[in-house]
This record gives sequence, structure tokens and C-alpha cells, in this order.
Amino acid sequence: MFNLYTEAYEQSIKDPDRFWGSIAEDCHWYKKWDKVLDDSNIPFYRWFTGGETNTCYNAVDLHVDNGMGNNTAIIYDSPVTGVIKKYTFSELKDQAAKFAGVLSSKGVGKGDRVIIYMPMIPEAVFAMLACARIGAVHSVVFGGFAAAELATRINDAKPKVIVTASCGIEIKKIIEYKPLLDKAIDLSDAKPEACIIFQRPQATASMIKGRDYDWESEMAKAIPQAYISSTPPAPQASPKA
Repeated sequence: MFNLYTEAYEQSIKDPDRFWGSIAEDCHWYKKWDKVLDDSNIPFYRWFTGGETNTCYNAVDLHVDNGMGNNTAIIYDSPVTGVIKKYTFSELKDQAAKFAGVLSSKGVGKGDRVIIYMPMIPEAVFAMLACARIGAVHSVVFGGFAAAELATRINDAKPKVIVTASCGIEIKKIIEYKPLLDKAIDLSDAKPEACIIFQRPQATASMIKGRDYDWESEMAKAIPQAYISSTPPAPQASPKA
């Protein structure tokens, strides 16, 4: 095993184009890359220049298209709340597509930034995949960061939308996120156009009219969004082990 690792490592260093190009063939590309590693402007390297892909499609839709929609994609096992829940790839695709619709309805598009200030719950994964689905850039901020630290990240990212939850839970202590978020936005120079709040049963967040939107209400009326691509891809065979 060590020899195999050493051989792979040495190839990745000596011949990165061949090594990473071979691995990238396992992913779906709408447009194949022109060059694996562009080193024309050292030290500013660029990978897979000219290529077009969608990480949400590769992580979720591809498996559904290949007949694995009923396979388990996520197992949420929380020792803090005692909740265990499984999501299939089809369910994950549905949630990601719907939340992508929520983001789109708030004006989020390709290249826009979204801050995800969430506890470790499935909705955080849905939000990340939804951003990738429509070409938005997401920045995950550790849930429970104090207002000043969150404000620094808001100023840096200048997000169009912030996604959060009403609270996080540390052992038996409930940490309400919304007061921290409200203060962080007050402290920051960059102001989001909207905040989407996932209300957890352990705490109910107050809402600011015109800025804050309830996750469940928005999901109920969302129009599911397809992944960003020029043409729908044909199903691919899964790579052989």
C-alpha cells in the first residue's frame, strides 16, 4: 500500500497533467479542459483551464441519472438532539434544486456570494449544493462565531444573501444565532439583501420584515432550479472500482 501511495505521489509531482487529468476523467464535464495545469503565470497556477463542470451535478444528479437515486447519500446522526435521518440521492437532489430556487428568487446568480452561517445540520449541505448548482460562490462561516468575527467575514465576502439557522446546540447549551447575525450585520459595512432563516425546534428566531425569510415557507413555493450548463448531459457510466 505504501509503495502504491509513493508511486502515485511521485507521479502527481513529476507529471501533474497526466496524473490529475486521468482522475478528472471520472467527473462529468460539459466542456473538457484545454490544459490541466496552466503554469504560464507562476506563481498564479490555474487548473483545468477552459473546462466547464458543475460540482452539484457531479455530486448528486449524476448518481440519480445513473440509477442510484434510491441509494443513501447522507446520514444525519446527531448525538446532541438524538435525531437520525437518511437522505437518498433523489431526496438530496430535490432539496438542493428547491433551495437553489429560493436563492434565485432572492436575486442570487452566477458569481454572487452567499454566506452560510449554519450548525452541522443537513440544511447546511443543501445550501452549499444549491449555491454550486446555480454557479454562486458560498463561504461557510463557523456557526456560533461572535458578531464581530462574523461581521469581518461579511465585509470580506460582501454576500447578496446570508443563510442561517435559529440556533446551534453545544452539548446541552442552546446558542441562538439570530441575535449574533443581527449584530454582525449592524457592525458590517456590507449589507446582505436577504437572510434565509431555518427555524429549529429548540429556538425561534425573530424576523426582520423585508430582509429575513423563513426557510420552510420559501422552500414550499420555490421553483426547483436545474444545474448551470449549456446543454443537459447524457448519463454516464459510473467509474469502475
